[in-house]
Amino acid sequence: MKIISINKRQNLPKYKQIILSIEISIAEKRLKRGDKLPSVNKVSLEFGISRDTVLLAYDELKKRGIIYAILGKGYYVKSEDFSFQQRIFLLFDELNAFKEDLYNSFMETINRNAEIDIFFHYFNPEVFKKLIHDNNGNYSKYIIMPTNLVNAASIIKTLPEEDVFILDQTNLELKDYPSVHQNHAKDTYNALESGKNKIEKYKKLILIFSSYKQPIGMRDGFIDFCKKHQLHYDIISNFENNEIQKGDLYIIPDDRHLVNVIEQSKKQKLVIGQDVGIISYNDTPLKKVVAEGITTISTDFNEMGRILAELILNNKKEQIENKSSLIVRGSL
Repeated sequence: MKIISINKRQNLPKYKQIILSIEISIAEKRLKRGDKLPSVNKVSLEFGISRDTVLLAYDELKKRGIIYAILGKGYYVKSEDFSFQQRIFLLFDELNAFKEDLYNSFMETINRNAEIDIFFHYFNPEVFKKLIHDNNGNYSKYIIMPTNLVNAASIIKTLPEEDVFILDQTNLELKDYPSVHQNHAKDTYNALESGKNKIEKYKKLILIFSSYKQPIGMRDGFIDFCKKHQLHYDIISNFENNEIQKGDLYIIPDDRHLVNVIEQSKKQKLVIGQDVGIISYNDTPLKKVVAEGITTISTDFNEMGRILAELILNNKKEQIENKSSLIVRGSL
């Protein structure tokens, strides 16, 4: 079992990386009272660092009463009862109303048992890579929203494998990492299927889909549903001043496009829920009251945050699907 890990490319001093590794191993019960630590010579040779660096780390742990030394035999764990506060690296794609719900729920469940630093990559591959590279080795846990970013998996795999958790979207390349995620293909298909009786009254289904930002599974689930029921459909990447036809049903992952569709409907004097239908993604309090209520396909982001925090607090390595459902309101 790996007790100590050192990343030479990171800014955190190597002796501090040794200290952090041992603290994490004790906190996660991989090291227990009385267990022997790797020898100074072994750590020195394995990582190509000086004995003095290893001794500096071990001496610091001795001063804090976490380990003790037996002359001629080595170093041993003295106490499992010490103040260890995990430092968590939290990388979101962007901040919006429902991600804020997720974050607040996560923080409430963690309940000051960790120090959290939050970052945003805004769907930029270079920002994503730099943030992970610059912070590798500085945290006890890494929570990553990879979205659809190219090469995200290879970048994530540079982090200590046992310390990574995937959030919101996962894929086959990341299947071995613990995660709390949505199955967007299945959830989209099942949500549309549950509203089939209302959806069938529309002449055409239109998905406004931006492939660089939205989960590919949304598109796949939408296409599968339309093909199964032989429904006329289209996929467009943007909506600004498009003319809306009576009988169109718009399925809208991005709230900016949602606003545009609502405004265009008003310009054309079309009644939402009668002349034109709308299904949005990700429920917010505002969508309950806008345009007599916007129908949504949504997961429970509060639940997602709570489950994620519990995985980390209990050091569980599970892959958990946070299911979505169709919330029917006046727009459908």
